[in-house]
Amino acid sequence: MNFKNVRVPNVPGGGAASALIKFGILSGLGIYGVANSLYNVDGGHRAIVFNRIYGIKDKVYPEGTHFIIPWFERPVIYDVRARPHLVESTSGSRDLQMVKIGLRVLTRPVPDQLPTMYRTLGENYNERVLPSIIHETLKAVVAQYNASQLITQREAVSREIRKILTERAANFNIALDDVSITSLTFGREFTAAIEAKQVAAQEAERAKFVVEKAEQDKKSAIIRAQGEAKSAQLIGQAISNNPAFITLRRIEASREIANTISGSSNKVMLSSDDLLLNLHQLTPETMTIGKK
Repeated sequence: MNFKNVRVPNVPGGGAASALIKFGILSGLGIYGVANSLYNVDGGHRAIVFNRIYGIKDKVYPEGTHFIIPWFERPVIYDVRARPHLVESTSGSRDLQMVKIGLRVLTRPVPDQLPTMYRTLGENYNERVLPSIIHETLKAVVAQYNASQLITQREAVSREIRKILTERAANFNIALDDVSITSLTFGREFTAAIEAKQVAAQEAERAKFVVEKAEQDKKSAIIRAQGEAKSAQLIGQAISNNPAFITLRRIEASREIANTISGSSNKVMLSSDDLLLNLHQLTPETMTIGKK
């Protein structure tokens, strides 16, 4: 069959349809280009751009809206704010005690080195670097101290760990803002030994206090006995020099008894003998003896 002489009928409106299709395709491409040519970098973030031809660009893009070539380029956004990481490690001390130490580290990437970091470590740099260098640093530092020194010199241990970690992390373009020890856990045997030592120290302090108290009681008794002996000596001398001293003491005692009874709500009748007064027994002779 010969198709050369076959005529194709003209479709009415065919030119308008093709133009509409072309317009739709161009509009779609334009919308796609506009939608994918802009990207935002939020606060506390930085961006780098990967180009399909040149690879990672060396420029670091700050916060704001930026332009890229659709399909040929794509942004890689990093969070450059400090983030905490909690790591626990079991290490041996210098005196061969097993110590479980917990460490809290605040890390962030160095913004100017993000292209290099992406080439060498990728986006999950924390999981690739931090666990290994933290465990190695903890084991190296803890091995330099005894178990007791880890408690008494905790600040020095923390400074040493921070110093070494900062130097190691800087090799991977990671900045450390803070390093702190959150927990120290020792083995059962060492914990029991510490408790026994504390109990023994408390018992020693208690025994020392008892001894010091006994010494003070002894000194107090000696001083009190000396005071009583001196008082008795002075009273004896006063009586031998003037027998009226006893009468004066009797008057003072009767005055105290009278004051006590007068303050009572009950009425009491006492004789002069009960009041130790017995003024009727006093004679001029007793009052003047010793004045010769």
